[in-house]
Amino acid sequence: MNCLGLKSRLLEVLRKQLEETVRNFKAVIEDAQKSANEYGAPKDRYDSFRMQLLRKKDMFSQQLAKVNEQADVLERISIDQELKKVEFGALIFTKKQKIFVSIGLGRIEMDNEVYFAISPNVPIYKAMEGLKVGDDFKFRDEVIRIESIC
Repeated sequence: MNCLGLKSRLLEVLRKQLEETVRNFKAVIEDAQKSANEYGAPKDRYDSFRMQLLRKKDMFSQQLAKVNEQADVLERISIDQELKKVEFGALIFTKKQKIFVSIGLGRIEMDNEVYFAISPNVPIYKAMEGLKVGDDFKFRDEVIRIESIC
């Protein structure tokens, strides 16, 4: 498979994971709201159970907003051109790992291969940012060579 096709498929896998996360968060938020509604009006101003349910809903709503931000970040990745250096949207191949600079979802398995979706804010990205094929970088006392970028 060509490089751009591989990036396109990785993006699709990441989108599906985010969609699943969104569905899960929405279900939990709805459940918390339903529980709070079923519990009824606050019994007094110190009704901690109802407040706990509403805090749970708010917490998951905030996490849902972060997932939606990640989805927006994915949409900024261009799959129309191969990249020549390590930057946002690059797929980097080293001897040990395949790294997709996108959002921090971690380990992705696709076609019996393992890829790592990382954010541009993590230390390994900072160590290799701007490098090109054949360049070496040091991360955790290990020298790593960039074998390919697309």
